Amino acid sequence: MELATSKRTRTAESAETAETAETPGAPRRWAVLAVLCPSLLLTGIDLTVTHAAVPSLTRELHPSGVRLLWIVDVYSLTVAALLVTCGTLGDRIGRKRLVLSGFALFGLASTGAAFAQTSGQLIAARALLGAGTAMIMSSTAAIIRVVFPDRRERTIAIGLWTAAHSVGAAVGPLVGGALLQRWWWGSVFLLNVPAVAVILVAGARLIPESRNPTPRRWDLPGVALSAVGLTAVVYALKQAGADAGGGASAMAVTVAVGAVGVALLAVFVRRQRRSPQPLLDFSLFVDRRFTTATVCVLGCFGCYTAMLFFLTQWFQLIGGASPLRAGLALLPLAAANAAGAVVAPWTARRWGDRWAMTGALAGFSGALFLLCAGGGPARYGVAVAAMLASGLGAGVVMTLASDAIMASADPDRAGEAAAIQETSFELGAGLGIAALGTVLTATYRAVLPSSMPGIPATDRRAAGESIGAANAIADRLAPSSSSSSTLLRATVRDAYDRGFTVTVLSAALALAATAALAALLLRPPRRHGQR
Repeated sequence: MELATSKRTRTAESAETAETAETPGAPRRWAVLAVLCPSLLLTGIDLTVTHAAVPSLTRELHPSGVRLLWIVDVYSLTVAALLVTCGTLGDRIGRKRLVLSGFALFGLASTGAAFAQTSGQLIAARALLGAGTAMIMSSTAAIIRVVFPDRRERTIAIGLWTAAHSVGAAVGPLVGGALLQRWWWGSVFLLNVPAVAVILVAGARLIPESRNPTPRRWDLPGVALSAVGLTAVVYALKQAGADAGGGASAMAVTVAVGAVGVALLAVFVRRQRRSPQPLLDFSLFVDRRFTTATVCVLGCFGCYTAMLFFLTQWFQLIGGASPLRAGLALLPLAAANAAGAVVAPWTARRWGDRWAMTGALAGFSGALFLLCAGGGPARYGVAVAAMLASGLGAGVVMTLASDAIMASADPDRAGEAAAIQETSFELGAGLGIAALGTVLTATYRAVLPSSMPGIPATDRRAAGESIGAANAIADRLAPSSSSSSTLLRATVRDAYDRGFTVTVLSAALALAATAALAALLLRPPRRHGQR
């Protein structure tokens, strides 16, 4: 789905050729793949499984709107922050050791998330899940490169491995919904534990150890700069929505935190550009096609992931669907995304990368405009048409943008390009939910009436935190004042619905701007001697 097979193939092929490995015999290489594929299945599920569980865990943990956004996307942001440095660490200490450590951390963090008693504990557990995923993802491509020396077999192996992630991300909301039909919200995390236990036992026996005899320097200060800077920027994005309409001092603090984050990221970029062995090679961004394709990945995947999350919430919180029905309602979006990845090569041959990507982005944008103009998810027929067009466009863009990133880099720099490509997908997922979630939170708080008859001011302020908090207050009011409870539910649902519309429109405008950027800058390179 969102991670194209071609992207993974090139990533694996760019692994270092100078390896020292206890390569298993030919019969064992497929068994190794059978151990590695569930890793991407689990990480794909964890990218989206919480979408179905949000209403349930909100009723139990009562997170604020900002904390709810952290619960959802701290996972992908942690993966983005640690993916490259974990790859360097695996080169030094051994990929098998790192991937098994990642699985162990993933299992422990899943247990912690399942039994979290507060939203803060759940956020911390989700961050650890992201760290475990970064350790897993950064090692498995290199391991496949070692155990599949034949290029044709390696292509098949990478395709199967990628498909596991696609299936996991596509069925995440559905799996979460099915579990929530019978068990509590923590079951969506506890599902990982038995699978991890089996993988650890099989992996310790089957996966060969490998490492790079001349690994790159592990830049710990660079890791700290990027992680802290990214956290500060995302915190400011999320908090801005909560501070909307609040005091000027609170907004000033938020702006200051964001400015510090931007400054730290600027220092990180400067440090990487001066380093002989950078974690991320920013000189690649000199190529406008590389930069444009990366922006397309960030924008498209960010909007796609965010819409997957917000639609899941709308179907449950406004539409009244069960978690399982909400997961089923989203299947057209996931299926169309997979179809888009399949037809992407044909569209590129027919119209070229530039116009295929421009058209797909414009189609995605137009689908979101249709969703707003057609009555939103309340009219499911219109919503299905919008989801089909959105998924198809996103699948085409993410596949072709991945190929454009790799094609723009010289073959001897494929590893650096792949690292940026991987990070852009994960960063897009985190930033998309952060930015658009802030739009939704700010709009929800802005349109909520300052007073409601029969509802105390303290309850009104608490209802402004999130629609989940408002529903909890309505449940408490119901026994003594059914009219006040009904009024509160209707008011917050209208506010959330209007916030959803503004959020979708914002995503549509962002995609339209990205389409214009692709049309302008994705021109083919000039031939030698051409002016």
